[in-house]
Amino acid sequence: MALKIEDNSILTMTMALFEAPPSFNCNYPLFASSRNTSTVVISCSASSLPPPSSPKIPEGGTTNPNSLNTAPDRSRDRRKVVRLAWEKLVRWSRSWRSKNRTDVLQQTNKVVVLGGGSFGTAMAAHVANRKADLEVHMLLRDPLVCQSINDDHCNCKYFPEYKLPDNVIATTDPKTALIGADYCLHAVPVQFSSSFLEGISEFVDPGLPFISLSKGLELNTLRMMSQIIPQALKNPRQPFVALSGPSFALELMNKLPTAMVVASKDKKLANATQQLLASSHLRISTSSDVTGVEIAGALKNVLAIAAGIVEGMHLGNNSMAALVAQGCSEIRWLAMKMGAKPATITGLSGTGDIMLTCFVNLSRNKTVGVRLGSGEQLDDILNSMNQVAEGVSTAGAVIALAQKYKVKMPVLTAVARIIDNELTPKKAVLELMRLPQVEEV
Repeated sequence: MALKIEDNSILTMTMALFEAPPSFNCNYPLFASSRNTSTVVISCSASSLPPPSSPKIPEGGTTNPNSLNTAPDRSRDRRKVVRLAWEKLVRWSRSWRSKNRTDVLQQTNKVVVLGGGSFGTAMAAHVANRKADLEVHMLLRDPLVCQSINDDHCNCKYFPEYKLPDNVIATTDPKTALIGADYCLHAVPVQFSSSFLEGISEFVDPGLPFISLSKGLELNTLRMMSQIIPQALKNPRQPFVALSGPSFALELMNKLPTAMVVASKDKKLANATQQLLASSHLRISTSSDVTGVEIAGALKNVLAIAAGIVEGMHLGNNSMAALVAQGCSEIRWLAMKMGAKPATITGLSGTGDIMLTCFVNLSRNKTVGVRLGSGEQLDDILNSMNQVAEGVSTAGAVIALAQKYKVKMPVLTAVARIIDNELTPKKAVLELMRLPQVEEV
């Protein structure tokens, strides 16, 4: 008979975190393919499996002493089958990787990171650690942070206790940062990206691939980063990749196992980006669904604010679970209307990112929600933060998107109304609970 181990099995998920990543067109956590699902088939003879029935007891009521060992034998047989399955799976993984190695990293000499926030810094450190002679230039606005990176090898604002690799170089000069770059990691907040990029466009090579780390929608135009970057650079052919998935900057700095997705219309570029970023502690899957990855990454920040409000109001675990489930549905409804694949929304860059942002207190968007739910005013919250909570701005785009695509989004709309001070958190909860009770779809 054949024992099939599917990509999204627990066995494969475990391996996926600790094995260097192969290249798949996928967005399922952590090892599946939305187009061509890879299945490992391990053949074993029927004789190697345990017998289906228990030993027969003779009429005299006594049993053969040897038959008492049948249960342990069955257990040993099962363990042997599982061990063989695991060994074949690991061998297959290693063989696959050896056949699909590329020299992208070897051919890359310079990477530029736009922005010096926590995630941009973490990714700069990660890429710099991939190759000692790789130049990683960070383009910053703050000269003090720039000086601390160059002199003390740390980001004094976001990671003062973490030493950055020596090959991370900071500058405030766009020409110095961009000249000769092979890849660009864009980590500027969405609402400031357009004006920032317009200011440096003359130094950007038209063939420079942009890997966007920014999540959100431009408030007035509803544009995603895949639209903002080429339009701001006045180059519709600017190579673009969206990087998303459940990833806190602090855990990347600590080199804890993490899995993310790169999405691009250009399959070769997605694969090249995967090879550039993937390491023993960062697993990168590939996808062609740019819209799904970007919309999920943007709206999960709004949902995280809602989750924080529930926690700040002490409404309990039942409420939290119901709210996040409803929010996931709303994100899926909108994304599908915009042309995204359902599998993307239920995968790593969708549900995976939502779970991390909504349930873990390291999320700055959830922190905003917790403080709103506790009765603080939004202006006071934002003035006390040293990082941008993208969900606050993105929430303003939710109502416009819901109207444009004719999608009912009660939870995310409620967040937008709370942020606009049109609704209190308490009244929002009452209104949501009074919504018609309909059949779940």
